[in-house]
Amino acid sequence: MRWWVSARLPGLLLILAAAVPAVASSASQQDFLKPDDAFRFSANTAANGEVVAHWDIAEGYYLYRKRFKFAVTDPGVTLGDARFPAGDMKNDEFFGKMEVYHHGVDARIPVHNGGATAALTLSVTYQGCAQAGMCYPPVTKRVALKVPPAAAAGSTGDVSSGPGDAPAANNAAAPTVPVSEEDSIARSLAGDNRLVALLAFFGFGLLLSFTPCVFPMMPILSSIIVGQGEAMTTRKAFVLSLVYVLSVSVTYTLTGVAAGLLGENIQAAFQNPWAIGAFAAIFVALSLSMFGFYDLQLPGALQSRLAEISNSQQGGRLIGVAVMGFLSALIVGPCVAAPLAGALIYIGQTGDAVLGGLALFSLSLGMGVPLLVIGTSAGKLLPKAGTWMEAIKAVFGVMLLGLAIWMLDRIVPSWVTLALTAALITVSAVFLGALDSLAPDAGGWRRLWKGVGVVMLINGALLFISLGLGGMGSLQAFQGGPRAANGVGAQAQSHMAFDEVKGIDDLERRLTEAGQAGRPVMLDFYADWCVSCKELEKFTFSDPQVQAALKDAVLLQADVTRWNDNDKRLAKKFQVIGPPAVLFFDARTGEEKRAYRVVGFMKADRFLDHVNTALALQ
Repeated sequence: MRWWVSARLPGLLLILAAAVPAVASSASQQDFLKPDDAFRFSANTAANGEVVAHWDIAEGYYLYRKRFKFAVTDPGVTLGDARFPAGDMKNDEFFGKMEVYHHGVDARIPVHNGGATAALTLSVTYQGCAQAGMCYPPVTKRVALKVPPAAAAGSTGDVSSGPGDAPAANNAAAPTVPVSEEDSIARSLAGDNRLVALLAFFGFGLLLSFTPCVFPMMPILSSIIVGQGEAMTTRKAFVLSLVYVLSVSVTYTLTGVAAGLLGENIQAAFQNPWAIGAFAAIFVALSLSMFGFYDLQLPGALQSRLAEISNSQQGGRLIGVAVMGFLSALIVGPCVAAPLAGALIYIGQTGDAVLGGLALFSLSLGMGVPLLVIGTSAGKLLPKAGTWMEAIKAVFGVMLLGLAIWMLDRIVPSWVTLALTAALITVSAVFLGALDSLAPDAGGWRRLWKGVGVVMLINGALLFISLGLGGMGSLQAFQGGPRAANGVGAQAQSHMAFDEVKGIDDLERRLTEAGQAGRPVMLDFYADWCVSCKELEKFTFSDPQVQAALKDAVLLQADVTRWNDNDKRLAKKFQVIGPPAVLFFDARTGEEKRAYRVVGFMKADRFLDHVNTALALQ
């Protein structure tokens, strides 16, 4: 027995030596303070309408500057950018160089509440560590506060600086922080005059009706009207147009309410190859019927069934038009603009689906007014018989084929849509008589159409040549303008170079790197199926002055074309309804400057002023 102990004593001593630090470590873990004791949090409102959040930090503990987050969910109330004193720089083992606070810290948050005393619930998130080597998970606190009207002006007032506060120049108030356009629209719904708000949304819809997102619906509806044949009257045209517009409006309203309540962009879910391909096939089928290859109508059995309810022919037409309006709203124009985003933000924050839905319906009706006018006038202005009707139907047939190609450009390689476009233009030129000889006594109209056909034939030939040289896609071919003469390389060079980010983790890493380099970040939410995204790319991001203003910024792009789970999580984190959306992040803190978010298309001159203001406040 003595031999056994003596032989194993060194090993037992080693085990005991290893166990002692473990026991000591276990004992030390029991000595760590609870989060509420390590970081004592309190909040109140200042006389100037700011919210002042305060933390007493225990000795041996610290809070991360970048981990502070503030939010409110109360309608009509928004927060400006929080102001912090300068902290201590720490080389963190896990996060790299980070700014931290010891002993205590105050954060001053401007509140914008429209000029009235507001009761709000402030949500505050923060995270810290113990210097002994243990880090706490993020802590979220909610506190109810009453903010006085002084916050309405957006001024921070003349607040005395605490220890470590950066003094304001000449004790001047901090600059007014604006409210983003979509947030401002959301606040208008929360105001007292709901009728004025709904009328404003109707006006927004009228303005949106002339954007590329709605324009493709015009030839769709016109083709439906023309395709009804010689018996079309103004009354019938009005009824069909009204059914189409109401179908689009109801679809926008229901999908918008669902997006606001669930945080899911239903329209984006339909931007997949199967849905787009099926809708393009519908366009082709409608087009061939315009050329007289066949007549589209409901099967006899279904028509008989509809006859029990109402006139079968009219019922069949109305149902078909309603289905086309439903599909058009989901697939043709899934653009996000500031009014739409504002309504969805209001629904998401308040849960008021009734008022939010009425706002979306008013918006959709405004978008549908030009459609209603064009559709109704077609029944009155179009000729009712003769070869003119066949010619007009052929024109709309070509337009429908062009829409089918435009849809396919989202899901097929560029060379495919370029080839299809060139073929469509060339065949149309042949039908216009570009290759036919003119009789000596040919009239002026015949000569005009031949001239148009010759121009189209040349254009089609140039597109085929571009295709053979490995040129640009069909959309870029048409959009090149004078710059296209410089070649494809010059066109591509005129666009800003974005670095693609994939998912939240990748974005957080890039934001950390940019923060360490002291560079602001601009993040562009983009999708191939988003028409307004292409507008931003062509007309705004290609502007030399815009590029010069952003030369020191890190340019990131989240391509959400696929709209997969990764894309949805990233969009949901920043409450982005859908593309296009442009977000700016502070150079020092890495936090988004929500007040400067851009939703929808913005012209270059206005975007330039927006960028200069956003970056000047870094």
